[in-house]
Amino acid sequence: MNLEQLKVDIQAYATEIGIQKIGFTTADPFLFLKERLEIAEKEDVLTGFEHPVLEERVYPDRIFTEPKSIIAIALSYPSKLKASPVSRKESRRGVFARASWGIDYHTILREKLALLETFIKKRVPEAVMKSMVDTGELSDVAVAERAGIGARGKNTLLLTKEYGSWVYLGEMITNLAFPSDKPIGDLCGDCNQCIKACPTGSLLGEGKMNPKICLSYLTQTKGFLEDEYREVLHNRLYGCDTCQVVCPYNRGKDFHLHEAMEPDPELVRPELKPLLKISNREFKEKFGNMAGSWRGKKPIQRNAIIVLARYKDKTAVEPLIDCLKNDPRPVIRGTSAWALAKIGGKEAEQAIFEALTVEQDQEALLELEKAKKNHRNKVKKNYAKSCCTLSTRNPCKHREHFTDVCRN
Repeated sequence: MNLEQLKVDIQAYATEIGIQKIGFTTADPFLFLKERLEIAEKEDVLTGFEHPVLEERVYPDRIFTEPKSIIAIALSYPSKLKASPVSRKESRRGVFARASWGIDYHTILREKLALLETFIKKRVPEAVMKSMVDTGELSDVAVAERAGIGARGKNTLLLTKEYGSWVYLGEMITNLAFPSDKPIGDLCGDCNQCIKACPTGSLLGEGKMNPKICLSYLTQTKGFLEDEYREVLHNRLYGCDTCQVVCPYNRGKDFHLHEAMEPDPELVRPELKPLLKISNREFKEKFGNMAGSWRGKKPIQRNAIIVLARYKDKTAVEPLIDCLKNDPRPVIRGTSAWALAKIGGKEAEQAIFEALTVEQDQEALLELEKAKKNHRNKVKKNYAKSCCTLSTRNPCKHREHFTDVCRN
């Protein structure tokens, strides 16, 4: 078999079935990645979402018998909605990151890789292949970079000249020794736009990051979100695109090349309040085909509560009180208490004080105590402002009253 010609034929077929970029590389160990992973492990910044066996991430021969080469593919996905619903007062909306638009990209890429496998198998019946997308052992970015598809950016994502970083990646190990493509080298240069723009400071420069404080990771966690990250969540329900939006390589890049990736605007920018009471069945029926649903509804609901608090949406007080009183999950009850304190008002205050008398979960109780304190601080701050405006009329009276508020 002439593998050079087969490679040309595979490239042509890849274009035919809608694969935007394809590259070939050796199955040599990813030794540079080993050093990076060892440092991350030592510094305890692995998220737990990664494949757990470090050796299998570095050495292809640990997961495949006699690997000779790896084929990498990239599919471009949309970056802009054709018609975006507006977030309005009393019907506020959150957003899903672009990687969750359309049908789950894992499904789409696996279908493309399966077609490639069938094509190769027809030409070379003795060919053996193993395909993977995102959740496999190998690093998608490391493989794609070495296969010449693009370069790893300072935001740790793969940058391509043609499609920016708006690309999904997948790869296939095989026992066929295809000629390799060459890496294209660094594309970032002196640019640090993504590092400066990162909301949590997770990007550390030189392609390094602390993924444990990246909002893409944090929005997928199921426990309580730390206060400092609640404040920068903005309107995110799942994922974060900030480091991609600011990247010069993504400027003006918006490709709609796959029907399955086209987003439903009402799903990727959903109203927040209905999410608070959505059932498991409704969530699966509505969001189940999206990549952002893989962790279930709990992280999405927690994030929706935090976003409502940021908007200080007073129309959300009633459903938030219902969550505080009746939701069986401590994370939802505790986060609702925090949100009610942020929004404020007598109803919110009363609900928090009543919940304090019945709550049994220790973490939720801590949130309630914090909510109680936050609410009182807010009352004092607001009263101080009103006293400042009235001080010229009756300074002694208002000063005395404010002192009493502080004591209480």
